[in-house]
Amino acid sequence: MSVLTEPGPPPGVGPAPVLTGKSRPGEAVIKVLLVVATTTSVLVTAGILLAVLEPALEFFRRESIGEFLSFDTNKQFSALPLVVGTGLTTVIALSVAIPIGLGAAMYLSEYASKRARKWLKPTVELLAGVPSVVYGFFAVFFVIPVVLRDWLGIPVSAYNSLGAGLVLGVMIIPTIASLSEDALSAVPLALRQGSFAMGANRMQTTLRVVFPAALSGIAAAVVLGMSRAVGETMIVLMAGGSIKSTSADITQGHETMTGVIARTALGESPVESTEYKYLFAVALLLFIITFVMNMISIAIVRRFRQAY
Repeated sequence: MSVLTEPGPPPGVGPAPVLTGKSRPGEAVIKVLLVVATTTSVLVTAGILLAVLEPALEFFRRESIGEFLSFDTNKQFSALPLVVGTGLTTVIALSVAIPIGLGAAMYLSEYASKRARKWLKPTVELLAGVPSVVYGFFAVFFVIPVVLRDWLGIPVSAYNSLGAGLVLGVMIIPTIASLSEDALSAVPLALRQGSFAMGANRMQTTLRVVFPAALSGIAAAVVLGMSRAVGETMIVLMAGGSIKSTSADITQGHETMTGVIARTALGESPVESTEYKYLFAVALLLFIITFVMNMISIAIVRRFRQAY
């Protein structure tokens, strides 16, 4: 009677390595560096919050929260008109950046050849490296007087939310386009091939298969672009105007939260004055708004994330 034995490795092939679970030299150091990097990020965020919180609380000890959260533009320390100005410019910016950014992302991911993608994507991302003060000059000396007034015939004021929002949208296009393209490219090829096998064309596959599969990454890209638009300073400072207003007329100027922070920080107000403390109260409000937007982004990503 023959005895069955387990076949050994083929000739010339050594035995399979035994996994012992021991870490390689240097992995412990890398782990420590990663923990330090993460902890540093958390500590920096906490330090920023503490630096803003104490002067902001001092402001609220001097002035009422009701006056701060007021739409009355005649009140010196009302903040909600600033939120209105920030919201208007952000909405205009997103109306420009979302369609152009997503269109560019879909073209780069689904239609562009490797050669075209090789030079188109770095060109789009190059816009992210342009200083915001350059965008501000572009808005003041070209977009507002030439594009809006001369070419389009829109009777805008010298400083207005429309011009500031349009240029702000151009600035955040690379953020939305690049991150969305990464999300679209991460969708497995098998989903595309399955769609083609069912008879769908390229456009149907892009809109009905690839786009929904990458929705979590696209949503995160849009929210990140929105957060950057809310926190932008130089464009709205130079082109958006310095008048508190709750009007929805985008052809007129609207002061934003970042704009008033920049103006107050120029040194015209004494350090211990209420006007100076007002800067930190607005900064705290801006911090809360961006924090809420980031939480919404995380919730959206978790809700629509798909594992492949």
